[in-house]
Amino acid sequence: MTQPVAEIGIFGGSGFYTFLDDVEQRSVDTPYGAPSAPVAVGNLGSRRVAFLPRHGLQHEYLPHQIPNQANLWAMRTLGVRRVLGPCAAGSLQPGIEPGDFVVCDQLFDRTWGRSDTYYDAGEAHHVAFADPYCPDLSAAVVAAARERGIRVHAGGTVVVIPGPRFSTRAESRWYRSQGWEVVNMTQYPEAFLARELGMCYSTIALVTDYDTGVGDDPSVEPVTMEAVFAFFEQNLDRVRELLAALVPTLPVRDLPCACAGAVGPLPEDQTHPNA
Repeated sequence: MTQPVAEIGIFGGSGFYTFLDDVEQRSVDTPYGAPSAPVAVGNLGSRRVAFLPRHGLQHEYLPHQIPNQANLWAMRTLGVRRVLGPCAAGSLQPGIEPGDFVVCDQLFDRTWGRSDTYYDAGEAHHVAFADPYCPDLSAAVVAAARERGIRVHAGGTVVVIPGPRFSTRAESRWYRSQGWEVVNMTQYPEAFLARELGMCYSTIALVTDYDTGVGDDPSVEPVTMEAVFAFFEQNLDRVRELLAALVPTLPVRDLPCACAGAVGPLPEDQTHPNA
């Protein structure tokens, strides 16, 4: 492929299954099977964008079932170099309120059993992941949010839990004690696989709830799936508004970050997509 089909990729989260108008649906074959759904390709201003709902069009994939390897590979195959990963998250701190956006700069992975690398055969390749999110792309997200008057937190740690269950009160209390800001089920390995393929990645976490509460009050109602979905749907227009304002402002030139340098030699039976 000599000409990219899209340059910017967006993953939809819980309750976020469609985005662009007047799209072309692309079915992409990958060495890792089919992605969560056909990729919708369309325009935002003058920019070509690929949109893929990570949970599928009907939320048929639970967090631990998402075909992350196929999803990121499909994006890269279409030419995507920058990925935005909106997601729902629970707050762990009283200063981060439902309705806030958090552009994370760190993550703590507590998942297990997920296929989380493209380099599990062939020549060894160890990717630096000290800073999981692209600082330059994240800075652009924060700037766009502030220009729109959106309450956004620049930086924060997301603890990624396996799901599909929510946290116990004891687990949530421990996460809070570590000083982590939000909890989520899908940021890993999505962010890491983007890094392995040399793509810039930034999350836009919409805070939907307080997990099990921000204190030890047993009267606090714990989060439910219905509450998360309802809150995200109520705020989906804000997510769409931010993305629509952000994407046309992203630089056409390469960002000064080091994300692209993470790419290494894949096993002999695979070739880097759109290398």
